[in-house]
Amino acid sequence: MGHVFRTNEQQLAVEALKRYLDAEIDPLFNREYRDRFVPRDVMAGAMRQLAQFGLVSGAVSEAHGGLDLDWSTMLMLYEEVATASTDLSVPVLINLFGAQLLEKLAPPHLRERYLPGLLSGDSFVSLGISEPDVGSNVLEIKTRARRDGDHWVINGEKTWISNGSYSDFLICTCRTGDEPKHGLTHILIDRREHGYEVRDIHKIALNSQSTAQIFLSDVRVPVANTIAGEGEALRNTLALFERSRVFVAAQGLGIARRALEEAVRYAMQRRQHGKVIAGHQLIAAMLAEMATKVDAARLLTYRAAQMIEEGVSAEMEAAMAKYFACEAAVTIARQAVQIHGGNGVTRDFLVEKLAREAIVMPIPEGTTQIQQLIIGRALTGVVAF
Repeated sequence: MGHVFRTNEQQLAVEALKRYLDAEIDPLFNREYRDRFVPRDVMAGAMRQLAQFGLVSGAVSEAHGGLDLDWSTMLMLYEEVATASTDLSVPVLINLFGAQLLEKLAPPHLRERYLPGLLSGDSFVSLGISEPDVGSNVLEIKTRARRDGDHWVINGEKTWISNGSYSDFLICTCRTGDEPKHGLTHILIDRREHGYEVRDIHKIALNSQSTAQIFLSDVRVPVANTIAGEGEALRNTLALFERSRVFVAAQGLGIARRALEEAVRYAMQRRQHGKVIAGHQLIAAMLAEMATKVDAARLLTYRAAQMIEEGVSAEMEAAMAKYFACEAAVTIARQAVQIHGGNGVTRDFLVEKLAREAIVMPIPEGTTQIQQLIIGRALTGVVAF
């Protein structure tokens, strides 16, 4: 729904992926495991299938075992996943950016050991940034890595960590020095070899995948597990945010698009006052507004992706895409519930689930208010936070 300019190759890739998602993922995530935790082996099975379509593997160069797809193509594929299941889109997103970090920043021995499993869908990574008192301000990270000979000794707590229960390893942002901007370092922690405790967090929605707290207590990790250089995590994390916000925008777009599709389908079937409700002017107006917002969200999202592909700074544009698409998802899902009437608040219809998922989306990767501050700073040069 809504026109997207694609090459023949892109169109074939999207159509093939959509057939798989409609046949396998939609019934699995929206019916069988609706609001229930998907076991690791089931999630890994889905990830292995998605790897065949270029999800995760597409973000990595051919030299390191990937498919080397451009960002616009990756986003087209990711939009389809997010439209089919927001829950599934979360581990795809985390593994994708974990793979990017490993390819671009990790020393060869870490890249060769951990990247292949992410590309094949057999392993999962978590990215440990957020903490109980640390959200968008990465400078306030308190998890401490103390040097002890050839090891780091790490203590701290991470929270709101996607893939937590599934994770085979954690790329943890740790404080290794007292200087705010140059005191943060990325360290890879192997769950089996080094150990960390995971506790899942139960939420209003998105409970079919793992969002967790991770506890690190005197965890000893070789200094050789440092990713990039010591003190370089802040710069690398901020670069990661710019790209990841575009994909979170695509999650909002996916929810909004699916809510619109469900609303159109219902409006064409439901009859009141002698005709389908799509024939009532107020319903038609709601659908028109919803469709316009979906397309506006898509245009903002794909513009930011194109800028990143071209190597142009897209901090403001990524913030705009994330802000608009995720807030649009809330409005559109709410309107889809309204069009369904009483049926819209029952578990018999998907829009009930979509509305709960939409409420979550303005929060991760920086709240709507943080995105507004980023946009304001870009416009005026005045820092408001």
